[in-house]
This record gives sequence, C-alpha cells and structure tokens, in this order.
Amino acid sequence: MVTVTPPSPRALRTRARILDAALDLFERQGYDATTVAEIAARAQITSMTFFRHFPTKAAVLVSDPYDPLIARSVAAQPRDLAPVERVRRGLLAALGTIEPVEDATAARRVRLVAAHPSLRSAVVAATADTERAIVEALVADGADPFDAGVAAAACLGACNAALLMLPDPHGRSDELHLGAAVTRALDLLGRTS
Repeated sequence: MVTVTPPSPRALRTRARILDAALDLFERQGYDATTVAEIAARAQITSMTFFRHFPTKAAVLVSDPYDPLIARSVAAQPRDLAPVERVRRGLLAALGTIEPVEDATAARRVRLVAAHPSLRSAVVAATADTERAIVEALVADGADPFDAGVAAAACLGACNAALLMLPDPHGRSDELHLGAAVTRALDLLGRTS
C-alpha cells in the first residue's frame, strides 16, 4: 500500500480558504460564471497556489482528503467479513469521524454538484480515486481483486446516488443531512449482503 504524507496544517488552512472562497463565489454568481482567478483573488492566493491544491475548478467541489481515512477504516474491519460488508462498515465508520462543520461544507458542495450535471464526470473521476484506495486496502489484506473492486464500486455507487439525490429542489427543510443519506444507502446494501 502506498504511504501518503498528510498535508501540513498550513496546507490544510490554505485548502480550506480556497474551498470557502470558491463555494461563496459559486453560490453567489454561479459555478460556470466563476473563474479560478476570481477564486484565487478571493482566497488571497495566486492562481498557481490554487492549482497546487486543486488540479481543476471542478476538483474544488468533488475532491476531498478522505481517501486515506476511508482506506484505513475499511482495512480496520474484520478480515473474515465479505468485502462488500468490510467496505460498507468501513465507510460508515469513516463517516462517523466527519465533524458537523465538514458535513455542512460537504452539503454545500453536493448541492452545487447536483445542480450542474456537467460536473458528474468529475464526480466519477474523484470516486475512482476513492475506489482505488479501498481496493488496495482490501487486496493488501488478501481479498480477491475482482471481489474488492465490485464491493468498492457497489458501496461508493450507493453513496453517490444518495448524495446526488439529496438536495431538495423544492427547498423543503425535511431533507436528510448527508450523513443520514449515506447511512441509509449503505444500510440498504447491508440488507442484501
């Protein structure tokens, strides 16, 4: 398994500043109308610094630093469980570590992605990175690569479907929060395994 060096506190603060600036601009003037230069100016950084943290404008909305956490959480599940159950439980355990502030930011990101179908391909690419991290963790523990790949894809597909269906276009206040939506989707998979 690849060892990943965690980002420095300074890098995390810069990333958070970029994310906040981008979300504010996307919500105020629209995703398509917002440029990387505007985001960089709002975050008080250069465009080059923006691209050190996010490879594209879409990455601000679809990437997150959770892949290593998710992979560790999946690897921590009992090895005697079926791969799909290890992934399901690992995702639920990782979800439990997300702070309410992060959940609120993620909700803003999901609403913006759901409102822009053109961002779906970016979601697929970001999900592929998460899937790779999960598969590597399972295979390192002896899981069959095919079984690991199918299990990761099934669980992440359920999460993505739940998240993209979550924002209520009618603005009702009874919508599930992100954690509840993902938990509900993963619980559905748990009933079938």
